[in-house]
Amino acid sequence: MDGINFDSVLRDLQKDLKPYDSSESNFVKIPEKGLAQNTLLDTISNYAERENSPWKDGKVSGAVYYGDEPLLSFYEKLYHLVSQTNALHPDIWPSIPKFEREIVSMSASLMNGGDGVRGAVSSGGTESILLAMKSYRDYFRKKKGITEPELILPSTAHPSFTKACEYFTIKPVFVEFDENFRAKVERVKEKINANTIGIVGSVPNFPFGTFDPIDELAEIAEDNRIGMHVDACLGGFIDPFVRESGYDFPTFDFSLDGVTSISMDTHKYGYAPKGTSVVLYRSGDYFQNQIYAATAWHGGIYFTPTLLGSRPGFPIVAAWAAMLLMGREGYRNEAKKILDTGDFIKKSVRNISGLKVLGNPLWVLAVSSDEVDPYLVWEAMSKKGWILSGLSNPAGFHLALTHRHTLDQVKEKFVSDLGRSLDSVRKGEVKSSAMAPIYGMASVLPKESTEVFLKSIVEWLYSQ
Repeated sequence: MDGINFDSVLRDLQKDLKPYDSSESNFVKIPEKGLAQNTLLDTISNYAERENSPWKDGKVSGAVYYGDEPLLSFYEKLYHLVSQTNALHPDIWPSIPKFEREIVSMSASLMNGGDGVRGAVSSGGTESILLAMKSYRDYFRKKKGITEPELILPSTAHPSFTKACEYFTIKPVFVEFDENFRAKVERVKEKINANTIGIVGSVPNFPFGTFDPIDELAEIAEDNRIGMHVDACLGGFIDPFVRESGYDFPTFDFSLDGVTSISMDTHKYGYAPKGTSVVLYRSGDYFQNQIYAATAWHGGIYFTPTLLGSRPGFPIVAAWAAMLLMGREGYRNEAKKILDTGDFIKKSVRNISGLKVLGNPLWVLAVSSDEVDPYLVWEAMSKKGWILSGLSNPAGFHLALTHRHTLDQVKEKFVSDLGRSLDSVRKGEVKSSAMAPIYGMASVLPKESTEVFLKSIVEWLYSQ
């Protein structure tokens, strides 16, 4: 595969991605007799004990955004009450659409949306983005007769957008980022044509934690009568409180006339359990194009507001409960703690000679180096128990701060370990990284070759 030793890469990945392959409890067939509950609970407990330690200790980037008791115990009780509910059947469980309506309304209020805002609860940020892009495609097909739709998005935009483009036959048109890792506004203007259905901006983007100039992008969208989607999946429950916490922040929400849709994840900094997100539209005109309705089916009338048919009610109920439990004050306090932790780490990293923070982020901090291979620093940090996210073009890694990192001594430990990791690379104690070949390959090989390689890894991951 273009000179890459695939077997060698898999051996390096084995310990992290398939550590249980040698276990005696690998099942390839349903057992003839069911196992005892205690046996199953013991098995799962063993896995959980091993896997929960890193995030509980605050050594994981993102992934678990709260994780404290008594909230976890509350969710356990809640699940017992509503585990059988299904949003597909509002006639049986009319409380579920009630909770969903209120989630949408409360989320819209955070985004400065008016009474006309419509939306739904999805299974996560990816589904929210898929829904919004599908809605844009259909809306502008009807509104402007566009049959070969194009979407302008920064190269830093989440892959969910290109996934939506692939699913819904939309052409992605990329614009590069500037020296501050923000979408280049002038390049956006240059890319607009008669087939453009929308522009994407992130607050923040996932790789570098930087914020696209939504006000300028929204003005372009409004002038050209096209959609403007704000991806606030990562920041939707922190962004509204940044200024109140004493930090500068751009205007990004429905207070800008050009913004037509927003996605925000309740299961991230909204502190609901996985998996829920909210997709919001300025008006029902867009939302109507998200809804699927079948009226001529022999089984009766069938409609779904999202991609899924059956939707478990528990995540919706839990997201509703989380928002009411936290209140604006709770979200404001958590945002302040996370932002202050980010400020501490950002200033500390900038004082470490040989490392640099990319752009000017607030709580998703991307680290790189012009002196050493940043992937080796990343590898050294992993040896100290940190599970961070790798970046490419430029090479680096990031830490998405959560409530876990605001706990006592976690931020100090991160900075200390980062400095020691850099020293170990300088001394030649870390000479290779399991992930570096994959990231390096992705940055130099043709797109098609890289896709085949990554899909082969995924196939391996899901094979016994």
